[in-house]
Amino acid sequence: MSHFRPEHDQQPVDLATDLRQTVDQVTEEALNLGYRLEQRFALGRERRAKRRGDIPVMVAFDGYGSTTRVRILGRALLKTTGPEDPTDEDESSIRGWRSFTSLPITFAHVDVNLGGKDFRLVADKGGVIDADLAISLEPGVHEAHLRTEGSSWATSKVTVVEDGQRIGVVSDVDDTVMVTALPRPMLAAWNSFVLNEHARAPTPGMAVLMERLSRRYTGAPFIYLSTGAWNVAPTLRRFLSRNAYPSGSLLLTDWGPTTDRWFRSGARHKVENLEHLAQNFPDIKWILIGDDGQHDPQIYGGFAQRYPEHVAAVVIRNLSTAEAVLASGQFLAEDGPRIPEGIPLIEANDGATISEKLSEAGLL
Repeated sequence: MSHFRPEHDQQPVDLATDLRQTVDQVTEEALNLGYRLEQRFALGRERRAKRRGDIPVMVAFDGYGSTTRVRILGRALLKTTGPEDPTDEDESSIRGWRSFTSLPITFAHVDVNLGGKDFRLVADKGGVIDADLAISLEPGVHEAHLRTEGSSWATSKVTVVEDGQRIGVVSDVDDTVMVTALPRPMLAAWNSFVLNEHARAPTPGMAVLMERLSRRYTGAPFIYLSTGAWNVAPTLRRFLSRNAYPSGSLLLTDWGPTTDRWFRSGARHKVENLEHLAQNFPDIKWILIGDDGQHDPQIYGGFAQRYPEHVAAVVIRNLSTAEAVLASGQFLAEDGPRIPEGIPLIEANDGATISEKLSEAGLL
């Protein structure tokens, strides 16, 4: 009579673990499939656009940097023939949807000329150039020139911060400097595609607050960090300029699937860029400005806990109950950000009150 004897390396089967691994594998394969399908769709649109005569254009965004390293930002697009820039059109007809009509040039090769030196870069799948360049430049504003194959040169400003600068400003956009209620899907679509950009409302008192900060900290870098798509960059740039906000770099994101997510994480985008800024400027402390309609308190609080040496203050604009419901579809949570001791936490509903509290904290 024989008996079944399992092999020495055979292990009992954990059905729960096996099921989780199977689900994880299927999810990963689905995500990769979604990413590949989006890439295939984008390349197909790009080929059709070229066949109908769309022309390559380079959009250059304002960058920033230190005296030894700068961050270059831009986007390569295919655009239907017409006015070279939205500002050439009747300004009363400028609407957000026009920013979404151009197609990105996937993995475009981009030439950059800065400070008399040439660089060759490759865009990402959304046509976006976001790169740190090692180059020695004097403090001040420099011109960067960017072009992709077949396009003319586009010019942007690169602000080089002097080595002695100790304060910088990072600000959210939606419901912080601009009243948009962006997270609500229907309102987001209305604001992005339909609403005339001149009808967008600045947040009360915030432009004055930012101008006061720019005068108090001469030469401080201003960064506008938003989860908005790069498509709206021209609209945001015009809005900030028209409402007298200090000039600065926009750090936006791209929509669509990645290799590990169906949709890009807005929170991760902000966290990664804050850490990038800490690396770019090891001697600067940041005044972090946001609102409590979404995740800014938690994002800023977490950054302050990890990098307290890089945070001068956390400023949170408190939304009204109505604004909070519009912004997130729910009432505000009672828990505020956890800020390390010694870092001021400033909270108020408008820029004027925030200014007063920053003055009381000795920061304005």
